Amino acid sequence: MSGKREQTKKNNRTAILEAARDVFSRLGYGATTVRDIIRATDLASGTFYNYFKSKEEVFEAIQDETALRVRPRLREERKRARTIDEFVSGTFVTFFESVAEDRRAFAVIRRNADAIRIRMDTPEIIAGFDELRADLAQAIGDGLFPPVDVDFLVASFVGLGFEIAEYMLKRDPIDPQGAAAFATALFLGGYKALPHCVAATQDAA
Repeated sequence: MSGKREQTKKNNRTAILEAARDVFSRLGYGATTVRDIIRATDLASGTFYNYFKSKEEVFEAIQDETALRVRPRLREERKRARTIDEFVSGTFVTFFESVAEDRRAFAVIRRNADAIRIRMDTPEIIAGFDELRADLAQAIGDGLFPPVDVDFLVASFVGLGFEIAEYMLKRDPIDPQGAAAFATALFLGGYKALPHCVAATQDAA
């Protein structure tokens, strides 16, 4: 009976999050209400409040689940890197592939960018940024990176990754490898490296 109750709780929570993703995608964060989310499920309003107190909590849970899925993959790829090129390329490839695999979750987050600016301090997102910072600091200590400002490096990875990922999803077909090649070339060599990157991508196609 205990196992059945736990499974029911897990199913209910999943149903709420799935419904919330759809509603946030359609209506946007600002226009969405708790009632909208409840109506998109087969659950009673009382059941919703057993799991979440507000739409803010639901949105934060969506962000956390998305971050939790990709964090281990990013960490493993960065730990495996033996050169700065492998570190940067592996990070971008893994991130863009994760976005392509779970494009709906990413679309929810980007569609509601105003809410993200307010709530970027959810536990799993903070943990992801902390892991990236720790990995970069370790890479600097190991001589992989020059001794530069770690916080600026973190901001560069995050900003470049999210912005390119958004445009990547607007293309058909979606090309995580091409997006990663562009981001890596730009990150490592600046805009002067981009002609070579474009030529290599065209040759591969």
